[in-house]
Amino acid sequence: MTRDTHLSGGPQASGRPAEPSSGAAATGAEDAARRTQQGTAYGFLAYLLWGIFPLYFATLRPAGPWEIVAHRIVWTLVLCGLILLIRRDLAWMVALARTPRRLLGVALAGALIATNWGIYTYAVLSGHVTEAALGYFLNPLVTVALGVVILRERLRRLQWTAVGIGIVAAIYLTIDYGSPPWISLALACSFALYSLLKNRLGVSLSALRSLVGETLAILPVAVIILLWLARADATTWGGHGGVHTVLLMTTGIATAVPLLLFAAAASRVPLSTVGLLQFLTPVLQLLCGVLLLGESVPASRWVGFALVWLALAVLSTDMVRQVRRGRRERRARRRSAEGGTGLTDPTPL
Repeated sequence: MTRDTHLSGGPQASGRPAEPSSGAAATGAEDAARRTQQGTAYGFLAYLLWGIFPLYFATLRPAGPWEIVAHRIVWTLVLCGLILLIRRDLAWMVALARTPRRLLGVALAGALIATNWGIYTYAVLSGHVTEAALGYFLNPLVTVALGVVILRERLRRLQWTAVGIGIVAAIYLTIDYGSPPWISLALACSFALYSLLKNRLGVSLSALRSLVGETLAILPVAVIILLWLARADATTWGGHGGVHTVLLMTTGIATAVPLLLFAAAASRVPLSTVGLLQFLTPVLQLLCGVLLLGESVPASRWVGFALVWLALAVLSTDMVRQVRRGRRERRARRRSAEGGTGLTDPTPL
């Protein structure tokens, strides 16, 4: 219902029907709901694909982590570069090249994500999928901690509680493993640093452009790796059948598709929804490791996982509370701006 419906000079006084404005509002609400449903579906698919990555990377054997990461860089650049070429969307590269600071940031982001890819691939191929899953459970906690240490952000009480529980979990798992869970910590820290750098770079580049810039920056490293493997006769490219060769080429699709689905989701749904959906990935990875890839998790280690999940539950609770508080504040500001006309916002908490 619009404001004019309540005021003396509104539709009733002028004889104009109120239906068109009500219909437009209803259409807008339906469009918003449709976008949210689409965004949720895109996000679910993105995290689903990331969640079953252990099964995909396991099919790339006998290729090793270095070779897989190198192919992933090359074929991701080929696929995304072709898309940009077809769309004639290349002018941004000139602008990027003219800003050395931003170019360096993109290159560092590329190095961090390639490091993350390499550690993750090693974890899958060496039978440490459950440790990799733990890394992505820890990632939100590490991200929050980096916000405090580097960005000097102030945490709310529940956020401090979540970080504290996460530290306890890390100490417990270190004792249980007999050493720090290096794979988990390396994955969590590399991706958290990548996210932090992307945050500092801002939104000047779309997901597709950013991926092209990052892979282009680290392409020389990938080429050197592939040439070194070929010279040492250690490459599996072309020597293990056509299916294996095609699978290596599909690493570009496997990288780009979930990322683009995620970008589509992020532009359609609230950040809180994206934040909650992200836990789908490590849950699926953990299930893949235990149920399908034959990894065993001692009972004592489940205690450590439970502590991490408790920390994430506290962090998620805080996030949901903040979203609800923000909605209440926005409704209060709208009512204040409307001059106390008695309007109410139909949006539920």
